[in-house]
Amino acid sequence: MGTLSLSDFKEVRIPAPWGHIAGRWYGNRTERPILAIHGWLDNLGTFDRLIPLLPDYIGVLCIDLPGHGRSSRLQPGLHYNMYDLIYIIPRVMKEYGWTKVSLMGHSLGGILSFFYTSLAPNTVDMVISLDILLPKPLGDPGRALLQVAQEMDKHLVEEDRQEEGNLHEPPSYTLAQLTKVLAKGSYNSVTPEFAKHLLHRQVKNSQLYPDRFYFSRDGRVKYYNSMALESGLAAEMARRIRRKPYLIIKGSKSAYVGIECEEPMSILRENNPHFQFYEVEGGTHHVHLHAAEECARYIVPFIRHHRPPNLTSWSLTGKEQQLSSKEKRRVLERFFERSKNKRSKL
Repeated sequence: MGTLSLSDFKEVRIPAPWGHIAGRWYGNRTERPILAIHGWLDNLGTFDRLIPLLPDYIGVLCIDLPGHGRSSRLQPGLHYNMYDLIYIIPRVMKEYGWTKVSLMGHSLGGILSFFYTSLAPNTVDMVISLDILLPKPLGDPGRALLQVAQEMDKHLVEEDRQEEGNLHEPPSYTLAQLTKVLAKGSYNSVTPEFAKHLLHRQVKNSQLYPDRFYFSRDGRVKYYNSMALESGLAAEMARRIRRKPYLIIKGSKSAYVGIECEEPMSILRENNPHFQFYEVEGGTHHVHLHAAEECARYIVPFIRHHRPPNLTSWSLTGKEQQLSSKEKRRVLERFFERSKNKRSKL
């Protein structure tokens, strides 16, 4: 079996009351895929370097969260918050009629995966979490409250700016300038050479100036409501997940999997042979983007073990080939013969 192709995808638009959720479904489209969710201020392009390294027998549905990438913005007057974004997962499941879901999330997407899995553990068969488990702790309460107050004001300013923007085009920049802005905004977690993977879904061409672009994402997402968890709540959420296959990959240079994660991770690990944790040396918060090959070394075996290929079909560059009865028997015979040989060597 080979790997997925970044050019073999179907653009999807999942209906929602506020508009639609945009996505790309890579590879196998006849079986339930892995649902991949990006981080805050990013978009599905964050998985561009990882997708071509994953096995081609299973599809991957990457989505843009509301207000990000090419998904619809929330209506004017509404505010983005982490609680509401959790509902994106069951909404996608309902659209496709899934009773189970396999989750892969980076940053905010990984937090949403942890929250949803703790709320509906029986509907999740595996989780891949990239440099995240929980929201970062508040730290100093006074500073945290001041930040919320400041962001409330900024959110209202952004709403006014968007009203004016309906009449006037937003400020535009060259791609080189936008690349620097994105790198700086990520605290250089996304280096300029990889910025293109995120920019292609969050910029639009200026109608006024050739060769210039502007950010097309909803500016209000910069001020979304996060939430910190009490240690007791985080521990109880981990207990509800129980013995679920759970893979966490951390970048060694990132502080997003910190001491606040120690107790929940110890609970996830307890009596759970399906829990795995790896640290990628030199990895930043966007470890899956700049160290995709290293991450794939852990992700691919995890997928193959917990979402093995269906013996009745496989994906060849995203095209499913159904087997005849005779071919099915041969596949099964080869499978059991390999299993018997493996057992005989133990």
